[in-house]
Amino acid sequence: MALLHSSSHFSTVRCTRSPHRISAIPRHQYCNVRSCLPLPVQNAKYRKELEAAVDVVQRACRLCVDVKSSLLSADGQILEKNDQTPVTVADFGVQALVSLELGTLFPSIPLVAEEDSTFLRAKNLAHSVLTVVTEKSSSQNELMQDDVLEAIDRGANVAFAFGSKPATYWVLDPIDGTRGFLRGNDVLYVVGLALVVKGEIVLGVMGCPNWHRDLSDESNSEDFESGGVWSRSGAIMIAHSGYGTWTRRLLDMQSPNKVFHNWTRCFVDEYCLVHEARFCIPDSQMWESLPPSTSLQATTNADQVGNGQILLLRTCCGSLCKYFMVAAGRASVFILRAKSQTIVKTWDHAAGMICVHEAGGKVTDWKGSDIDLAADQAGRRILSPSGGVLVTNGRLHDLIIEMTASTSSII
Repeated sequence: MALLHSSSHFSTVRCTRSPHRISAIPRHQYCNVRSCLPLPVQNAKYRKELEAAVDVVQRACRLCVDVKSSLLSADGQILEKNDQTPVTVADFGVQALVSLELGTLFPSIPLVAEEDSTFLRAKNLAHSVLTVVTEKSSSQNELMQDDVLEAIDRGANVAFAFGSKPATYWVLDPIDGTRGFLRGNDVLYVVGLALVVKGEIVLGVMGCPNWHRDLSDESNSEDFESGGVWSRSGAIMIAHSGYGTWTRRLLDMQSPNKVFHNWTRCFVDEYCLVHEARFCIPDSQMWESLPPSTSLQATTNADQVGNGQILLLRTCCGSLCKYFMVAAGRASVFILRAKSQTIVKTWDHAAGMICVHEAGGKVTDWKGSDIDLAADQAGRRILSPSGGVLVTNGRLHDLIIEMTASTSSII
C-alpha cells in the first residue's frame, strides 16, 4: 500500500521492550515530509477533510491550553452542568470553533457533538466563549455572540432525523476527559473529531495537549526538547481509512507558527499473552467489576507485576485518551462495561475507533460484533454495544472475548 511519496524518507525502528514498562515503544516508521499530512495526495479520498480536521483540532487544542492557563487566575471559568459533569468555557469554545470552521468549509455535512448552549445562555457566559473562539477562528468576519451560540447548537440539535439511510456527518467530542482537563497539567485529555460516511468512520483526529513521549530514538532535531522529550505541546494523532495511523507533535504552544513535519506511524503493541498485556478501564469502573478479574488480579505497579496479575494503567481520563494509548502502543486493552443504565455516546469512541483500527488493533462489543454507528437512527448520538466496548491490539481480542463470555454473567 502506497503511504508516502517516493521522495519521502522513512525507516523502521524496533526497540527492546519490557512486558510491563509503560515507556516501552513498539515498532515505528518515521517520515519527514514537507506536506502537512503523511498521505499520498491523489489516493487519499478524504484528504481535504482530514487536512481541515487536523487544522481545526490543533487550534482547538491551543484554545484549551489558553483557557486552562486562565483557570488559575480567572473566576467563572469552571462550571458544572445539571448532571454535575465539570465543563468549562473550553468545551463550549471548542465546539463553537469546530462547528464554525467545518460549517464554512463543508456546509452540507452535519455535526454531531456533545454540548448545547442552554447552560451557557442561562449563565450569561456567551461573551467568554466568543472571546476565546474569536482568537482562534480563521473567519475574516467579526463574530457575534449569536454566531457562537448557533454554532454550538448546530452540533447538539441536528435539524433533521438521520433515519436508517446511510449518512455523512462529523462527530466531535470537544474535550474528552474534562475531569483530567481540570485536575492538573499532567493529566491527559483529548479533542476528538471523526468523519462518518455511509456508516463507516473514514477519518479520525485526536489532539492531546499533555501527551508526553520519549523521543530519544528520533533523528530530526526539530522534535527535541531539553531532556529528550516533547514539551507540553502534546501530540496529534490522525487516521485515514486504508492509510494507517500517524502521530506528531502539536503546533508549538509557545510558537504557534512553528510547524513540525515529522510524522510517526503508529502500531498497536505485539503482546499475545493476556498476563503480559497492559489494560485500561474507565475511571468510573473498578477492575473487579470486569470479567477478566475472575482469573486475573490487577496492579498499578509496573515494577511488581506478579503471577496471575496484569498491569492496570491509571494514567488518563476519558475514553478517547485510552484509545490514544492503545493506538500508540502504550496500552494493550481498553475495556468498557455498559450496564443497563449506561449511555454510550458516539463522540466518546468514533475518533478513537478508526485510530486503533488503522494502527492494527480491533474494536467490537463484548460479543465480537462491530459497533453499529447507526443504532441511534434519529440522532446518531448513542451507541448500543452488547455488554460494552472492547478495544485491543487485535492479538488478544478473541482471548478477552472468551474470558468475557465465560464470566460476564456472574460479575
